[in-house]
Amino acid sequence: MSAPTEDPIDGLAKAREVLDIEIEGLETLRARLGPEVVRAIDLLKDSLDRGHKIIATGIGKSGHVAEKVAATFTSTGAPCVYLNCVNAIHGDLGLVSEGDCILIFSYSGETDEIVRTLPALRRPGVHVIGLTADPASTLAQNADVHLDVRVEREACPHNLAPTASTTAMMALGDALAMVLLQARGFRREDFAQLHPGGAIGRHLLLAVRDVMRTGDRVATVRADQTVLDAVNAMNRARSGAAVILDDGGILLGIFTQGDFVRHYQSDEQLGRRPVSGVMTHNPIVVRDDRLAVEAVRIFEKHQIDDLVVIDEKRRLLGVVDAQDLARFRLI
Repeated sequence: MSAPTEDPIDGLAKAREVLDIEIEGLETLRARLGPEVVRAIDLLKDSLDRGHKIIATGIGKSGHVAEKVAATFTSTGAPCVYLNCVNAIHGDLGLVSEGDCILIFSYSGETDEIVRTLPALRRPGVHVIGLTADPASTLAQNADVHLDVRVEREACPHNLAPTASTTAMMALGDALAMVLLQARGFRREDFAQLHPGGAIGRHLLLAVRDVMRTGDRVATVRADQTVLDAVNAMNRARSGAAVILDDGGILLGIFTQGDFVRHYQSDEQLGRRPVSGVMTHNPIVVRDDRLAVEAVRIFEKHQIDDLVVIDEKRRLLGVVDAQDLARFRLI
């Protein structure tokens, strides 16, 4: 390695220059897109609609792009497997079945491993989509659809390290996945089903009924009981609020620890008063079938700590305590 130059480098300016070059490459790619993209989407969708899969492959940096794009397709409901191009001719071609659609990433379109594997991939019933920079390359000429990912220059100062080119391939792979997602009617709920362990899954799958407190963990009193009765009920349930109900279990109001503190400052006999006289009438409520994330928004909007859950007849079902949201990793 040669000795570093003595001239100082403006790191910020250089970093911005790299991004400018990559943005330039994406803008060029965007302007060049044509009907071949629609044809590629049609082939991908047709394979999936007929119960087959997508395969993504490449070599070197292009292989890394292929692996990431495969993960994006799969996470959005389009089954896609990554095929290691080096191992393909040593048994991994067993992944390929009639009806599959193969995305091959190779900037030159002439990589040895790709060229050697192409004849085995070009079998009846298998469609090939090639992403290259050279329409005359071996890959492009043997693909059912060629997508041109050519960039004018790499962001590498020596124009050697794949940078702008891999960004272009990655972005086009993402574009294919997102258009395919919409073409197949893939919904937010479907996405959540494939990501149950992550934040997206929690936000889209957890309902209020999954996070609310029920049974002995909910403090309840009747309207004719005293504030002291309400406080005792709250202590037993280890809750920050008591829900006031009529004899039929219909919600009348709520009394919180904050209410107790505020009223006690001006009324030392508060404990003997009927709780109905100091409760909050018509408190903010939510239905149990709403998404838990909607409850989070209600807490944030109204700056409350306890949210009453009711059914269509305003009967008490449970209470969502703001302290529980962290346990469910909703905040």
